[in-house]
Amino acid sequence: MAEQVAQDARRAFETAQLLTSDQRIEALSALRAALASARDEILAANARDMQTANDGVAAGKLSGSLVKRLNLRSSPTKFDEVLQGISDVASLPDPLGKVTYATKMDEDLELYRISCPIGVLLVIFEARPEVMINIAALAIKSGNAAILKGGKESLETQECLTRIMSDALAKTALPRNFIQTVSTREDIAALLHQDKYIDLVMPRGSNSLVKYIQQESRMAVMGHADGLCSIYLDQSAQLAKAIKVVIDAKISYPAACNAVETLLVHKSLLDTLWPEVAKALLASNIELRLAPECRAALHALPQSNLILQATPEDFDTEFLELKLAVRSVESTQEAIKHINEHSSHHTDAIITESEQDARLFCRGVDSAGVFVNASTRFADGFRYGFGTEVGVSTGKTHARGPVGLDGLIIYKYQIKGEGQTGYATLDYGVGEGLKPYLHTPLSQHRPY
Repeated sequence: MAEQVAQDARRAFETAQLLTSDQRIEALSALRAALASARDEILAANARDMQTANDGVAAGKLSGSLVKRLNLRSSPTKFDEVLQGISDVASLPDPLGKVTYATKMDEDLELYRISCPIGVLLVIFEARPEVMINIAALAIKSGNAAILKGGKESLETQECLTRIMSDALAKTALPRNFIQTVSTREDIAALLHQDKYIDLVMPRGSNSLVKYIQQESRMAVMGHADGLCSIYLDQSAQLAKAIKVVIDAKISYPAACNAVETLLVHKSLLDTLWPEVAKALLASNIELRLAPECRAALHALPQSNLILQATPEDFDTEFLELKLAVRSVESTQEAIKHINEHSSHHTDAIITESEQDARLFCRGVDSAGVFVNASTRFADGFRYGFGTEVGVSTGKTHARGPVGLDGLIIYKYQIKGEGQTGYATLDYGVGEGLKPYLHTPLSQHRPY
C-alpha cells in the first residue's frame, strides 16, 4: 500500500507541473469553499476526537498540552482563521518560475536558475488537525504533491478532512491524489523507505517522533526535534518590556514550540528587576524552577509552591506548560554560550536597551530566529506573512525557521541555446581556436 501511495503522489506531482498558476489558485478556492461548506461536519468529527482525547487525559494516557493542540474550537475564530490562511496563501505571489540567476555564457547561449517545486513531500504531525489544511494549501500553491499523516488522536477529524479535500480537488485541474493521507505507523515506516518517489520528509511533533523519522528515513528530513526557546534579560533591560515580552512568550500558548522555556537574567538584575519580573510570572501562575542565586534573590517574596529549585535537566527541557527554568549569567557572551549549548536553535530573544549587546546577541546566537525586545511567539509563518507554514526547521538546509512557500521551493538550471549549429563544451577553454565563456549578467530574462 505504501509504495502505491508514493507512486500515486509522484504521478500527481508530475501531472501538476504542466498546470498554470491560475489553475492552482482555482484549486485553493475550491478547497476553501468545500471546507467552509462542511464546517459543521468537521467540527463534529473534531468534537468526537476531543472527547476521546479528554478520556485519555483522565486516564493518564495523554497530556493536556496535546489535547489543546487538537481542538479546532480553541478560540471562537480558529476555524475562520484556518480558512483565511488558504486565501492568504492563494494571494501570495507565485513562487514558481522565478529567475534567481541569469548569465550569458556565449552569444545566444544563456544560463538560468529557475525556481521549481521540490517534488513529493511526506509530512508527519501530531494532534493538530488544522495542519492538514495548512500544508495542503502550501503544497498546492507551490506545486508539491503531499502525503500527510496526523496523530491518532485526530483520526476522525483527519478522515473527514481527507474526504472533503479529495472530493474538492477532484473537481479541479489537480489530480485527486495530489494530497493524500495515511493513518498508521506502519504506513509511515514503509513510506520512509520510498526514496524513489518521495523527496522530502517534514516531521512536526514530539522529540521522539522527529528523532525516529531522522533515524529511519532514506530521504532528506527537514524539521525540529524541540522548541526549547530562551529569553535573556540584559543588564539594560527595562522592567515593563521584560514583563510584557516574557509573559506573552510563556502564557499566550504554553504548548507551542515557540513558547519560552528558559529565562536568563543578567547578574546585576538579581536584586532589582528580577524580583519584579518574578512577581508577574507568579501572578500568571507560572511555576518557576530557579537556580540557587535566582531563588535567593526572592527572599522578600511570600513563600509559594510555584517556586522550586532548578535541576540541570530543567535547562534542557521543553516543558510545553506553565513552567519556566531561570538562571543568571554574568554577560551577554555567557548568555550566548548557554543558549548555543542548551537551546534547540529554534527561537531566542534578548531584552535590552543596548544596541551593542543586541548586535552581539543576534550575531552570536545560532538559532533560526533571533529577536530583540520581542516575544519568541512571533516565530510563526502566519505572523511572518507567509500565509501559513508547513512547519519549523532548525536545520541548516535551504530552509530555516517557519517554512512557508519559499521553503518548499528548490531550483533547476536551464541552458538556452539559440544558435544555428548547437553548442558543445569542446569549443570552449583556453588555447588556440577555443572560445572563452563570457559569463556576463543578463539584463533581460528569456527562459522557457
